[in-house]
Amino acid sequence: MCFEHQTRTNDFRTLGVSQSLKKVLQCDGPLGFYKGNGASVIRIIPYAALHYMTYEVYRDWILENNLPLGSGPVVDLVAGSAAGGTAVLCTYPLDLARTKLAYQVSDASQSFRGGANGFYRQHTYSGIKEVLAMAYKEGGARGLYRGIGPTLIGILPYAGLKFYIYEELKRHVPEEHQNSVKMHLPCGALAGLFGQTLTYPLDVVRRQMQVENLQPLTSDGSNKRYKNTFDGLNTIVRTQGWRQLFAGLSINYIKIVPSVAIGFTVYESMKSWLRIPPRERSKPA
Repeated sequence: MCFEHQTRTNDFRTLGVSQSLKKVLQCDGPLGFYKGNGASVIRIIPYAALHYMTYEVYRDWILENNLPLGSGPVVDLVAGSAAGGTAVLCTYPLDLARTKLAYQVSDASQSFRGGANGFYRQHTYSGIKEVLAMAYKEGGARGLYRGIGPTLIGILPYAGLKFYIYEELKRHVPEEHQNSVKMHLPCGALAGLFGQTLTYPLDVVRRQMQVENLQPLTSDGSNKRYKNTFDGLNTIVRTQGWRQLFAGLSINYIKIVPSVAIGFTVYESMKSWLRIPPRERSKPA
């Protein structure tokens, strides 16, 4: 659903949540709500594992090497950003496949798209393997990382802020409630809420760059619309309006806020279950 608002500017931009749900159901049936879910599940397992593992590794490395960052939440900001970048670099092709599978229209009557050079038939992928093969065929290894620029620019502050806000909120929780699920859930939810809001426009640019080859050709015979991330931001504001930078944000809240809350809760619970010794509480920044 969020992909539709971020990328299908003609069909979904002016629709609300309920109307968008109806349109997806009309175009693709019930299975349309789960397009790209296989790639998403395959991606999220290594992504989450790498994200939390490398966060701990980077955090310990920063503290052990006495870098001039202190020992407070700033360390979590830097370690979280580095961990997010590492996880994205290792799993990005699967994110690309997820986006393309979620974007495509399955219904034959909707498979023709208009462009500057008339109508063309939108290619329909059969699965993750075909998406990756086509991306590699079209652009080699670089094709598998199409849109990685705005992804990294977006994930570095998002991942950093997520861990920073979470650890800063935890710092204000009494010691006796540090291991409480009732504490982990709201702290994680707020971390996801603020982190996603501040970096969401970059996510919109990323999605649009990822599906450029599925868009109609422009007047110069190319479907490459944005030179880089900042050109994408400027072009979207100029041609689609600034509101498009936040298209689908409300839907994303429904997904991201509980997802981050549950993610941090499971992360803390697993550390307790595995009997990993708790680290010292963060000091004020």
